[in-house]
Formats: sequence, C-alpha cells, structure tokens
Amino acid sequence: MIIDSHAYCFEPADSALGYESAEAHLAWVQRSMARHHQPAFRLKDRQPGPSHVLDSVAGEKLPDLNFRIDKDAGRVLWDYNGDIYTKHFYPPNLRNLEFTTHSLIGEMDYAGIDKVLLHTNGMLGRSNEFQASCVKQYPDRILSMALVDEVLIHTNLDAVITDLRKAIEDNGLDAIKFGSQGYQVSDVPWDGGPYAPFWDIVSTLGVPVFFTLGTGPSRGLEHGPDPMQREGYLEELRILRRLMDQYPAMLCSITHGFPWRIYLDGDRFLLPDEIWEPFNNPNLSLEVCFPVRIGDLFDYPYREAWPTLTQMIERIGAAQLMYGTDMPFQNRFCTYRQSREWMENHFAHETGLNESDLALIMGGTAGRVLGIS
Repeated sequence: MIIDSHAYCFEPADSALGYESAEAHLAWVQRSMARHHQPAFRLKDRQPGPSHVLDSVAGEKLPDLNFRIDKDAGRVLWDYNGDIYTKHFYPPNLRNLEFTTHSLIGEMDYAGIDKVLLHTNGMLGRSNEFQASCVKQYPDRILSMALVDEVLIHTNLDAVITDLRKAIEDNGLDAIKFGSQGYQVSDVPWDGGPYAPFWDIVSTLGVPVFFTLGTGPSRGLEHGPDPMQREGYLEELRILRRLMDQYPAMLCSITHGFPWRIYLDGDRFLLPDEIWEPFNNPNLSLEVCFPVRIGDLFDYPYREAWPTLTQMIERIGAAQLMYGTDMPFQNRFCTYRQSREWMENHFAHETGLNESDLALIMGGTAGRVLGIS
C-alpha cells in the first residue's frame, strides 16, 4: 500500500471559511507569499521581481499593493511600480487557487497512491469542519489531521481544546498538526508554561501528532545557512525530546524532513550529529519529502539528496521514515508519479535498497503511525 503522508485540499484563496473574512484569508496569503523563497517575476516579460514588498514592517499593516487572485490562471497578482507581478508558492494550474478532493483523487489514481493524509496550513485553511468534509467524500482514500491555532493557546486555551476535541472525537480526524507558531507572541518553549495543559489533553486523544518545526524565536524560515537558524532548529528538537519523554505513549512525526536549505553546503547537506538523537525514541518518525523543498536547487531524480537519504535510513531506520509529497505544491518541480519514481525506480534501484525497507518508507511506516491495517 502506498500512503502519501503529506497532501492538501483547500478552498479558493479568497474563501472566508475559517477566517474572519475573505480579506483576512488574503492577508494570510499575501504574508506567506512575501516570506517564501520561490522567486517572483514581472508578468509582462517574466523578469525577476521583489516579493518582500508584500510584507509588513515592524508590526504595521500589510502594504496595499492590490494583492489579488487571477482565478482563471490560478495565481496571485500584485502591483508594484506600475507593473504586475506574480509568484508561484502555489503550483501553476490551480484554477481559482483551490485544490479539491476530486482533483486530488484524480492525481492519486494516476500516480498509484492508495491513501493520503491531509495536512493543514494557515494560508490554506482554518477549518477542521472543512478537513472532515474532505474525508467524508472519500473515506477509504483520504485521512486528515486537525489544525491547532497555536497562538491562541496563550490567550484562549479552552477554545483550542474544545475545537480539537470536536475534530478528533466527533468528526473522527486522524492526527493533530502542531507548529511552533507560539513564538509569534512569546518566547516560551512549547513544551511547558501555557502549553502544559494543552499537551495533557492531546496525550489523551489517542492520535499521532505531526510537528512542523521552525528555527526557534529567531523566527527564521529557511533563507540561508545562518548559524542562529541551525542552533534554533536543534533547540526545537530538544523541546520535542522533552515532550516525548513526558508523554512516552504519544506517537510523533516531523513534517517535511529537516530544514534542508539551512544545512546546504554546495551540492550536499551537512547534518550535525545531534539532529539524529531524537530518533532514538521509536515513537518519532520523519517525513521523506525532498522534491518540494529542494526541487528548485537540484533536478530530478535529485541525486544530490541520495547520500542524505541513505544516511537517514542508516541513522533513523526505514521503520521511522514515511513518504510525503506536499501535494499539490510539489507539482512546482515534478509530477505526482515522479515523486514516487525518483525513490522507487532510481534511488532504490541504484543504491540497492531492499524491498522491505522501501515498502516501509512508501506506506508501512505511515500505516503503523495512523493505525491503517
């Protein structure tokens, strides 16, 4: 069974579902476009252009650059110095900037994917009801995690817990997504303080928790090999280790793999020894998800990443690695079929990866973590 542990469905980028308004949703998208590493370009001649101009400065309001959606072409647009610019954080060819369950199933059928786990992201959606509705449309093919408003944990924990209980216990969602977003309002480590009662409840819900880690209070994303970012990421791992020690029965997974760009050295990744230590706990797994993260740096079949994947198999073990794609965003760089083929037809064949380890990575590990027989 092939299980993609990381996919999305989402409503149009100007949908108000889960947001205060359509404008509030577009503000999320504008801010995300400003901070993502994909290049922007000018429409009239496809020359490179700035996207940082979309962001706010020192807590001010977002600049008014007529940020909008081109629904027919499936892209965002904004005006700057008399010209129109765009950027493909979203992959091309998403009409209305939405990705429906029907589109996902069509892609899955062509690529030979049996099941997917839907993730959540603040730019894409803020509604656990929407996530549950996706599962109900294709209950034999689609699973979903529940979103958490991490910032709200500091100010309205009761509301967070109520929504989470409803998502897991009433709507039957299969996992929980947690990002270290609380650093937006406080530098408090997310295993204690106001988070302690949150984790007490989460540990009783009986579903795995998928962590999207950042680089700590420095709030760096993935823009270059900054030593502060590297140390910040290791501190995130230390917090996760403390959390797993406190709740030894909780199954955990790290999304996206490691923040590859901050560990890039030429055409290879140099990973510190400490990065492997959390995986001494067999309850922690890691997503194998290279194309969407480094597909702008290296070409298919991503041979530059092969030594690192071999290292992951040796240091972590296939039983704690799971195939994920970030579908449809990985379509910026390769097709859904190629997201399988680079590992199955190229890496595994040329490196001699045995079939049992490949089967674990491509579905066995995700099946175990998600309770799929």
